[in-house]
Amino acid sequence: MFTGLVAATGTVRSLRDGRLELDAELAAELAAGDSIAVNGVCLTAVDATAEGFAADVMPETLRRSSLGPLGAGDEVNLELPLRATDRLGGHVVQGHVDGTGSVEELREEGFSRVLRIAAEPELLRYVVEKGSIAVDGVSLTVSAVDEDAFEVSLIPETLERTTLGSVEPGRTVNLEVDVFAKYVEKLTRARLSA
Repeated sequence: MFTGLVAATGTVRSLRDGRLELDAELAAELAAGDSIAVNGVCLTAVDATAEGFAADVMPETLRRSSLGPLGAGDEVNLELPLRATDRLGGHVVQGHVDGTGSVEELREEGFSRVLRIAAEPELLRYVVEKGSIAVDGVSLTVSAVDEDAFEVSLIPETLERTTLGSVEPGRTVNLEVDVFAKYVEKLTRARLSA
């Protein structure tokens, strides 16, 4: 389990034959078999050294996330899993990406930047204003939502510490909706059909 509070960024060395290799200072804290969120996707580290690590990425993960098009030099968000003694500063993030969205628009608003992200209706049904969503692994609060897209506002800290600071319109991003919304829907559906 993660919180969506990105600890660091890493740089892609390569992605070939399902093997993602990254340079990352954070790798010094990893051992083979440890979980790590890469742009919000929970992966298992292998070949971890002080300079970087590798992870095997299944075809299903490549299909459902934005990891497939990554190439050498691309920057990614990294987060280590939550320890039982850590503060839950973001929200509950599983690292199980629900799908992708496309950055439609960005605009400056005072010291913040607002991103409008288009997503499929099957994801947007779980997105509510003032609710939580993970975008490329970053825990964010939804500031607006309609039938086509949602908006999030990024503070300077997020712009500086994550890859969302360099996002441009047209970029595909990983989305993980609030897991509690999915559970509520399933339980409510079961109760209504009973």
